Amino acid sequence: MATGKRRSIHTSSGNSGSSGYSGSGPRSSRMNFRPNNTQQEDRGGTRPTAAPSSIGLILVTMLLHVCKKSLLFDTRLKVAIYCGTIFIISLIADFIAMPRTYFSRSDNALNQYFVKWGWGWLLSIIVPWVVLTAHTLGCGRRPILLRHLARIILATCAWLIWTKLFNYIETNYGRCLGTRDIHVQSKAKCLQSGRFWSGLDISGHTFILIYSSLILAEEGSSLVGWEGIKDLIMREEHTRSVPTETSTGPLRNLSDDDLGFLKKAHRALTPYLRGLFVAMTLQQLLWDIMLVSTMLYYHIMIEKFLGGAAAIITWYVTYQWWYKLPKIGLPAPGDGIFKYNEIKINPEINTRVRRSTLNGTNQPRFMGMPIRTIQESSELNSSFRQADLDASVTRG
Repeated sequence: MATGKRRSIHTSSGNSGSSGYSGSGPRSSRMNFRPNNTQQEDRGGTRPTAAPSSIGLILVTMLLHVCKKSLLFDTRLKVAIYCGTIFIISLIADFIAMPRTYFSRSDNALNQYFVKWGWGWLLSIIVPWVVLTAHTLGCGRRPILLRHLARIILATCAWLIWTKLFNYIETNYGRCLGTRDIHVQSKAKCLQSGRFWSGLDISGHTFILIYSSLILAEEGSSLVGWEGIKDLIMREEHTRSVPTETSTGPLRNLSDDDLGFLKKAHRALTPYLRGLFVAMTLQQLLWDIMLVSTMLYYHIMIEKFLGGAAAIITWYVTYQWWYKLPKIGLPAPGDGIFKYNEIKINPEINTRVRRSTLNGTNQPRFMGMPIRTIQESSELNSSFRQADLDASVTRG
């Protein structure tokens, strides 16, 4: 057998005894080709992400979700339900004797300690809620806080005016039954004489129960999108830390001091707002229970209907009209120096935009996929990140 030194079949002119894979010839240079462009493709991945949620936070979020379903029920539909039930249930109770229960007694604990002091219970929850939310959304600005508190002052004035009017109508437009003596034709003297005063006793309980429930629902709407403020702050801080990026989020007009204040206030006050929101939900459920009790056992239908109508008219004039006026109205719940709960994304449009962007139009293709430059890929990733940001704000 002939023996000899094995020679490589790939030789180069520079080094005939070396392998073509390690040589420096033209063929080796072509096989070890690397692009000269050192710019890396922007594939995202630099956007900050939220910290993992604890089990306690997940349970709290579930509880708040249930509370939102109850308290933030569509107010217009709730008003329609109030009107319908007051008319139907009260009319039935006027002609059919309802069975006597604990709620039929006027001295029951819920009526004595909650309904009769209903406005005080409402203020004990609403005032801290408005103060904490306005302090956060206004970044500590006192004029914004005072304008938000003006809503509660106005609601209190409306409650006082209506209750005084109800009492005036009953006292001055009635008569003492069983006598024609002109000297006892006033409510106080009629009752002192042991007789019965017949007047239009418009239900103040119906008014305060419905009006309080509507106020709780309107003020509680500030929590919609509240949890998403944390993500907005995180992304805004990241955007400002990158010189090449321009902020387009809701917090872009805040100064660095305002952004820092918002971050601290939101982190410190959010746990208290969660607790207040649960308390608001429980109070609203109690008011609805007592409203049904009032429909069944107290006043006649017209008196309850007029009281409910006064509450609904007051709510509509203030929260649905006055507070939505751009210049002369008071701020609506959730208003501040930035918007955090008004971004709406149409999922169908967003899906079509993504699909058309992925498929490409009027672009060269390879195996059915569009061929993009590095700049186009970077712009596409930026648009996706902005769409994800808007969607996360909407979900919050």
